[in-house]
Amino acid sequence: MVSTPTRTGPGRTRAGKAGAPAGRAAGDARPSLPSRIRSGMAGFWSTLEGSGKSRSGSTYYLILGASLALTAIGIIMVLSASSVESIAAGESPYSIATKQGIFAGIGIVLMLVLSRVNVLWLKRFAWPAIVLAVALLVLVLVIGKRVLGNQNWIEIGGFTFQPSEYAKFALVLWMATVLSVKAKLLDKWTHALIPIVPVSGIIITLIVLGHDLGTSLVVMLIMAAGLFFGGVNLKLFAAAGGVAGAAALILALTSGNRMCRITSWMGQGCAAATDIGFQSEQGLNALASGGWLGVGLGQSRQKYQWIPEAHNDFIFAVIGEELGLVGTLVVLVLFALLAVAIYRVVSHQEDLFARVLGGSIMAWMLGQAAINMAMVAGLLPVIGVPLPFISYGGSALVMSLCGVGVVLSLARAQMASARPSKPRGRPAKTARKRT
Repeated sequence: MVSTPTRTGPGRTRAGKAGAPAGRAAGDARPSLPSRIRSGMAGFWSTLEGSGKSRSGSTYYLILGASLALTAIGIIMVLSASSVESIAAGESPYSIATKQGIFAGIGIVLMLVLSRVNVLWLKRFAWPAIVLAVALLVLVLVIGKRVLGNQNWIEIGGFTFQPSEYAKFALVLWMATVLSVKAKLLDKWTHALIPIVPVSGIIITLIVLGHDLGTSLVVMLIMAAGLFFGGVNLKLFAAAGGVAGAAALILALTSGNRMCRITSWMGQGCAAATDIGFQSEQGLNALASGGWLGVGLGQSRQKYQWIPEAHNDFIFAVIGEELGLVGTLVVLVLFALLAVAIYRVVSHQEDLFARVLGGSIMAWMLGQAAINMAMVAGLLPVIGVPLPFISYGGSALVMSLCGVGVVLSLARAQMASARPSKPRGRPAKTARKRT
């Protein structure tokens, strides 16, 4: 019998031959550090974007679950943060939380309805929606209600409506429609910026005239996100960023209140900003006093009129005081899960309209949440931006849930495309084999 000689592969050594150690070849095949870093980054993005079921069914329920959980936390914390001020005003301690619960119910119904609607059907409402938004912003300057220096509300039958929150949703829908129509012309800067920038500028100007700089910054963020997801040349963002920075500087320099907010944040004194510095300081005290597990739900001491707007812009501070670091991390994780899930939906959209729509909503909600939490933590000046889903405010809550409903509609479309198609007709009968 003739034996077949064994072939020596690149990673194997000949038996009986003296030389390098046996583990040397395996060591030589080990990937380098840059290769391992690239592989790790590729794995991270693959996990972030999702695949298979994680990109379809689980993404839908992750968005739905995170949104409902944040809304539930918001109602509970609004009840806790507002009960003391309601009792002091001679009202029921449940009055503000009850209103928030009513708006949450309305928003959830609208969210579920929009999740069942094909988003392409919404295109026909884009232009009427943006015209209505501009008209309402003009109307609020005429008959609007002024609260804490901001004239941003229209009061109807005991309920107040904030047109700027509706303007965010209308601008997202309108930008996605316009950019999808001009998809083949976006390589030219005139078509990329017009009419998006002028119309957005009108909305921003009307909001600033109501002395609401925080909301105007969020609208700027939405506009930038729409252009980015629309595929506009990134060189235009440098010029646009310079213009936006110059505009923000001018708005700050022309307002003593805004300058005091900035100087107070930088640790410098400002006689006109004692309330602003007090609010920021008490918010930090609330976060610090919460410790790891907090002082207990409903047991906040800072909400006893120490923190202005405790149930609104600074509700994150009350969460940190009552629920501690664990509670704030739960909120952060829920927003992170919402961000990952929406990103999975947006990153796999082939239609430009759907990509701009979902991406702008993602920037709106997650950007506003980041600004609010950074403001409460002292990383940004106090600019009056509510925390989505959690801060008190019916208009903001309803519009945020409507935005989630649009994203859920995109996720449902992905679920439908991921399902295997069923064969039509009756299955063919197999012939019996005669024996």
